[in-house]
Amino acid sequence: MTLPALNMIKLCVGADSVQDLADWHLANRDRWPKGQTIHITRMWPKRSDDLLAGGSLYWVIRREIIARQRIIALQPHEGGDGITRCAIVLDADIIRTAPAARRPFQGWRYLQGADAPPDLTEARPGDDDLPPDLALALSDLGLR
Repeated sequence: MTLPALNMIKLCVGADSVQDLADWHLANRDRWPKGQTIHITRMWPKRSDDLLAGGSLYWVIRREIIARQRIIALQPHEGGDGITRCAIVLDADIIRTAPAARRPFQGWRYLQGADAPPDLTEARPGDDDLPPDLALALSDLGLR
């Protein structure tokens, strides 16, 4: 029996929607290798091998996990201040997930695969996102 993948969970600071995250990726795509997104974090995960065995970075936007990106690699990245940080190399595809409420936290946390929200099916043309407050209220009630 294989254990579910280990994942990371992180607040998506400055984004109010998955579209904001996608727009930021689009605006910064020339900074990274083609088809990838890089996210720099201060601390290097001690369980990096577990994350690289199929894990994803789950994004918390407006107090809910609502999207994820597959983790491709972890690489050292030296900032302009000479401090080495962890560059999380992500697949460019953003996968929407069922909303799951989360309280604010600093940095990132591990998220066990069994605790991760399921992926949503592809949106149909003309489908609108629920307003974030309504989606959170429905999630709190267990209706979404």
